[in-house]
Order: sequence, then structure tokens, then C-alpha cells
Amino acid sequence: MSKLTIKTEGDRFVVVTRRFAAPPETVYRAHTEPALLQKWLLGPEGWTMPVCISELRPGGKIRFEWKGPDGSGFHLTGEYVALEPFSRIVHVERMHMPDPTPDNHVETRFDKDGAGTLLTLRMTLPDAETRARMLETGMEHGMEASYARLEKLV
Repeated sequence: MSKLTIKTEGDRFVVVTRRFAAPPETVYRAHTEPALLQKWLLGPEGWTMPVCISELRPGGKIRFEWKGPDGSGFHLTGEYVALEPFSRIVHVERMHMPDPTPDNHVETRFDKDGAGTLLTLRMTLPDAETRARMLETGMEHGMEASYARLEKLV
């Protein structure tokens, strides 16, 4: 059973939440340090992330490249907007499959939850159609597979 919850708000917003049994500092680092990202942000079993660029500063580049077990792949590019160590990340991202999707503005919060962390991602899409297309991909399955991997790492 997935520990991830996903809900929509209005026409353009998606809110994802998940709890981790590790402190916010640990979960934040796992979301920003390339060596850690390459261990858990892989989606379904069998995928790898051979390229992981995460320039931790406002305006810093993000580039994640995934490769599937059959040799296919896709990538994500983006930029950091704001970084508040161990509590909040704001960034813009787009998937390239191969054409780029419209920008997704993402605020990620790392809130202390007892001895653990409540992770909240608030995604803002440009319109309802873009949000619907994103949700039709079944993204929550890949996200939960990654988060389950992260849970074992932290």
C-alpha cells in the first residue's frame, strides 16, 4: 500500500504528501545531493539515473537523466528558485519525453513530524489540461517506488 497521498486543488494544483521516519535534515539532503538522488529517485524498478546535476543556489541548474532497463530514457531540466536548507525548496522543472512539457513550479516542504518528516510537494501547472495530462501518466506509482527506496536509504 502506498504511503503517498496525492490530491488536486483548483484547476492547476497537485499536492503530494508523504511521511518519512528520518529528520528533515536527512530528507532534505536526499532531495538535493546528487550522490543520494542517484540512489533513490529512480522510479520503477530497473531504472537508473546516470546524469544528476543539482546546483544548489537560486538560479542553479537541475538536470536528471533516467535510463530504463530496455535502454530507453528521458530527462528533466529545471532551475532552483529558492533554497531554505532543511525546510523548503522552490524550483521549476520540465520533463523531456522527448519534447519538453510546460513548466511545473514545485514547492517542497520538509516539516518536522515527531521524530520524522512530513514531505509536502505543491505543484503548480500552467493550466487544467497540463495537469490532467501529467496525472494521466500514473506518476504517483513512480513517485511511490522512489519514495519507498528513499525510506530504506534514510
